[in-house]
Amino acid sequence: MFHDDSRDWWRHAAIYQVYPRSFADANGDGTGDLAGIRAKLGYLHDLGVNAIWFSPWYPSPMADAGYDVADYRDIDPSFGTLAEAEALIAEAHAYGIRIIVDIVPNHCSDAHAWFQRALAEGPGSPARDLFWFRQGRGGQGELPPNDWQSVFEGPAWTRVADGQWYLHLFASEQPDLNWDNPLVRAEFADILRFWFDRGVDGIRIDSAAMCVKDPALADFDRTSPPDLHPFVDRDEIHDIYRGWRTIADSYEVPRALIGEVWLADTERFARYLRPDEMHAAFNFDFLGAPWEAKALRACVDATLASHAPVGAPSTWVLCNHDVTRTVTRYGRAETRFDHALRQARHRLPTDPALGLRRARAAALLTLALPGSVYLYQGEELGLTEAEDLPGAVRQDPIFHRSGGNDPGRDGCRVPLPWSNDGASLGFSPAGAQPAWLPQPEHWAGQTVAAQQADPDSMLRLYQAALALRGAEAGLGDGPMTWLDSEDQVLAFSRPGGLTCVVNFGEDPVDLPWHTDLLLSSAPLTDGQLPADTAAWLRTG
Repeated sequence: MFHDDSRDWWRHAAIYQVYPRSFADANGDGTGDLAGIRAKLGYLHDLGVNAIWFSPWYPSPMADAGYDVADYRDIDPSFGTLAEAEALIAEAHAYGIRIIVDIVPNHCSDAHAWFQRALAEGPGSPARDLFWFRQGRGGQGELPPNDWQSVFEGPAWTRVADGQWYLHLFASEQPDLNWDNPLVRAEFADILRFWFDRGVDGIRIDSAAMCVKDPALADFDRTSPPDLHPFVDRDEIHDIYRGWRTIADSYEVPRALIGEVWLADTERFARYLRPDEMHAAFNFDFLGAPWEAKALRACVDATLASHAPVGAPSTWVLCNHDVTRTVTRYGRAETRFDHALRQARHRLPTDPALGLRRARAAALLTLALPGSVYLYQGEELGLTEAEDLPGAVRQDPIFHRSGGNDPGRDGCRVPLPWSNDGASLGFSPAGAQPAWLPQPEHWAGQTVAAQQADPDSMLRLYQAALALRGAEAGLGDGPMTWLDSEDQVLAFSRPGGLTCVVNFGEDPVDLPWHTDLLLSSAPLTDGQLPADTAAWLRTG
């Protein structure tokens, strides 16, 4: 299943993101669990993925869907036990599937033992120095220590009973850790070893560019931040990941470090991918790019150019647990994605048929590009964003902290539809409690069972494309060559004689010379490639 040297699997892999709460529920409590995932490993093997990335599965009060971690060395009881996680890792390996777990270093949960100790021991204690506790401003310390704002809206400071304030760049239940404290660094080094020793093949690093803060905690203008940002991409952060790389490389088969790095500056982004730091980082420029030939080509070129000097593989992703699902986004007049625009675009008109057609073409484009690819659960089913969730069921802190103005991310986190069994479409067994988020009624026609039986379904397209990708030595990491094409067409070749052609225009276009049509996202029209369609051709 893997390309060439298994030590470099991360350079080529097709990686599937599992959001545990919403993948499959085995015990009937309405929440996905490890037993449900283990029962579906055969499905993921048959889909053709090389690795699974798990969103946080740790004990958590779930103030931010598990990214508020209370214990980094255990499994949340709603998901199962540590022994079940170890069994899952072993069973996945038996299928030839590697495992990536989420590590959240910027913050933990306010229920974490460290933070509870910090509250109990009070100002000036060593426990408080593990976080960013400060006195407030104003005559009685009644004002926050500075003007920093949370990523989730509102102040980035919360006051505790003794009058001090603590920093949280996300929700108030997620206190930021102080990475200037060597105890924090030692703790995470041990956490990495804990999971690597249990067979985990790599880690995905959440909010990887935000751990280090300006110790002066200076005010700044959010609309025009300084060149050296107070808490994003500070130079000192690279020492952390060089230390982690040493740990990852100490294993007989080195473990992979994959970063969530949101940076507009491609040169600074590439610094995280130097040979002694991370192996790979998510390509959010591609995820947010509009469905336009010129924009996507520019994004591909910029991505390859920024990765080449550091020898890192590119990564390609269309969707994840934080963004609007691809079918919904591509069905709108404005097809870009930006977190800042989510509120304005929520419930804008979308054409799901057009979105699905484009998402099918985008799948073939993405899987043909050089490097590794990430597939968010449900994208292989062509699921739409669940935009009509009632406010009463929404759980994302973004929704609540914005007073409901921002819909948040719950719409892409709705439990998967497996079959037409029961009220939860096979997500839970018969007689189960309702799923933790309700599924759209129209998903009844998009279940795994329905799509397995339909040779023209999105699922069958992904299965075919991933099978070809695994069989073609020229796919995955490696060179690509752009071919001359019309303005609204992208065409490129990969080693071994495979060519990918994507038509972004309104009219059908002629295909280049080829010996075989290997796969297309929609049927050809009189031998031509229709609008919003992609094809893989044998040209050599």
